Amino acid sequence: MERRKFIKTCCFTAVGVSVAGLTLTSCDSVYYATATKNLERLIISKREFIRTKNEKQTERKFVLIKEDGLKYPLCLYKISDDNYSASLLLCTHNGCELNVGGGRYTCPCHGAEFSVKGEVLQGPAEKNLKTFKTETDNENVYIYLS
Repeated sequence: MERRKFIKTCCFTAVGVSVAGLTLTSCDSVYYATATKNLERLIISKREFIRTKNEKQTERKFVLIKEDGLKYPLCLYKISDDNYSASLLLCTHNGCELNVGGGRYTCPCHGAEFSVKGEVLQGPAEKNLKTFKTETDNENVYIYLS
């Protein structure tokens, strides 16, 4: 096989494997929740975690939130009934936007992985993600931005 054809084949294979990996690990579809900003906190209804399809309700594990003051989205991950984790989807290694799926955050640029609580699981990143304090009541989740 000539060199140019070999490199082309390798590139197509790498892209195909990456896309297949993202598709397989993201069982939850990406959903952007509606958030209301009140002073320095975001308010997200817990109903945002309910998905209705064909009259059947299932629960999302996470929702994404776009906030005007942030360049990257936030991920609000439901750990248990009243335990949520909010992380900025910005890799601390080289500034790439993270992917969500498979119970972790993954950097598509260099392969760093983080837990849903923002802790480094695998390098090259060495610093945990920026996370935000959360609180809940019966109806809402509150994310404190300051």
